[in-house]
Amino acid sequence: MKLSRSFTLLFLFFLFLLVFVKSADAFCGFYVAKADSNLYNQASQVIIARDGKRTVLTMANDYQGQVNDFAMVVPVPVILKEEQVKVGEPEIIERLDAFSAPRLVEYFDEDPCRPSYLEDEVLRSPTAPQAASEMKSDRNNALGVTVEEEFTVGEYDIVILSAKESNGLEIWLQENGYKIPNEASKILRPYIQQNLKFFVAKINLTEYENTGFKSLRPLMMAYESPKFMLPIRLGMLNAQGEQDLLVYLLSPKGQVELTNYRTVKVPSDLEIPEFIQQEFAPFYKAMFTRTYEQNGKKVAFIEYAWNMASCDPCSAQPLNREELRKAGVFWLNDNRFNNVFITRLHIRYQRETFPEDLKFQETANNQFFQGRYIIRHPFREKRDCDAAKRYYQSVRERQEKEAITLSRLTGWNIYDIRKKINFVNFEDTPWWRPIFGS
Repeated sequence: MKLSRSFTLLFLFFLFLLVFVKSADAFCGFYVAKADSNLYNQASQVIIARDGKRTVLTMANDYQGQVNDFAMVVPVPVILKEEQVKVGEPEIIERLDAFSAPRLVEYFDEDPCRPSYLEDEVLRSPTAPQAASEMKSDRNNALGVTVEEEFTVGEYDIVILSAKESNGLEIWLQENGYKIPNEASKILRPYIQQNLKFFVAKINLTEYENTGFKSLRPLMMAYESPKFMLPIRLGMLNAQGEQDLLVYLLSPKGQVELTNYRTVKVPSDLEIPEFIQQEFAPFYKAMFTRTYEQNGKKVAFIEYAWNMASCDPCSAQPLNREELRKAGVFWLNDNRFNNVFITRLHIRYQRETFPEDLKFQETANNQFFQGRYIIRHPFREKRDCDAAKRYYQSVRERQEKEAITLSRLTGWNIYDIRKKINFVNFEDTPWWRPIFGS
């Protein structure tokens, strides 16, 4: 990756601080790559901003196909009014994704013959509608379905339904033009038993043409409920294999965890070979898959947990106050501006491994964490001081450890990895070479 002129100047400035300022803070390296949602073909993304019983839920629609075939059915705990639903901005999800994505950082070894004041600190981990007709009403009653609310928001026609039994709800959806998978009633039944309502959306083609957008924008909804959950089972009905879900959880308290599935951290703060700078995407995908399989495919992974007021190193700048509001953060004021903690959960799921919807809990855990992977560029010029001899030997050992670490994380063949490593190999000059000239 080539450095821009301004980035090069910034690097020289930080290098000056490292060499000449004894009391400098730990330098945490340069961010050079990230593992964002673009790594996955069909990664769904959801933002949940929650404080107490109040929730703002934002859902990005990754629907592929004709927009007139689009149908979304989401169980919700309460009846939503029109003023509680709005169309969100796709850029906000992109900002959260970029800010919280696992990252690759790089360090540059110094000249081994020049003393470093911060030698032991360089690798310190960061601490941081309208009423229905009478005939239609009779049909709804016969199916046990009640249209609680009906309105249009942006390009979406939305109805809020309650139902008495799942077969009736499935028939109602089909009769009203919602293209849902067959046998949806099996999945709908538990939600009806829990007395949940149903947020149902399809595209208003006239409004969609007027928006000028080529893709569907996210939908936001605000509600108040003791239930802190995210329904995922309906999305499995027509899924082809495993699905990736990224959930950005925003809280004024601290880290958010799952209560009905194990939550673990992705492997982090590991040194890997230099060539991964050009292969970070395949590295992260292979590492995530291997870790997912080693955990029995039944866990959620924390990829990032941090206060939104800072980052170290930054793969994108923290969201400002206005962006946080657009992400659904409703508790901001002058005294609590910095009190927004983000937890990024990455869940790969299928019916067999995630049979239940996701249930969350807020915690007071404010410990910082990030999926962070380190490459260290050796000093590759020849030096003859005693420290250099020790340094070159240590680098050769370090590079071998990096190869082993990479193989363990990804399952890649160790011999193939070694072939890609540019090993440092400065041998001592034989005493006889200057005489014989060979």
